[in-house]
Amino acid sequence: MSHSIPLTKESYESLQEELKRLVREERPKVIQDIAEARSHGDLSENAEYDAAKNRQAFIEGRIQELNGKLARAYVVDLSGMKPDKVVFGSTVTLYDTASEDEVSYKIVGEDEADIKLSKISCTSPVGKALIGHKLDDTVKVMVPSGTKEYEIIDIKYE
Repeated sequence: MSHSIPLTKESYESLQEELKRLVREERPKVIQDIAEARSHGDLSENAEYDAAKNRQAFIEGRIQELNGKLARAYVVDLSGMKPDKVVFGSTVTLYDTASEDEVSYKIVGEDEADIKLSKISCTSPVGKALIGHKLDDTVKVMVPSGTKEYEIIDIKYE
């Protein structure tokens, strides 16, 4: 797991904020909860203590995960670039030739992908197929439901 992780600026900042919150707020709170639960006596039958220890393990694991991601991350900065082709971090508007619908997606990293927010992974079939193509290109993509054909009608670097 030593490979670099591409992130958008927003995602990088979000991970940093989560890490700060966990270290500054959640970790001290769970330590306090453990101390309070200890003061109630017998630890072998203390549900509050077990719950606090489990929460502490989760928090510490998430802190390690975030530290690892941030250490391997590099932020893809598209500012100052001309949006002439689909790249990581770009927002692309597609015309589905079969359904005649338009759809927009932002090409992001695996951790950022969320189809409800119109963010698709650069490693997804659609994301992989789009990267490197230019405005007005037609792209055929094999998806679980068959082959889709899209025309790229807009590219933005936001």
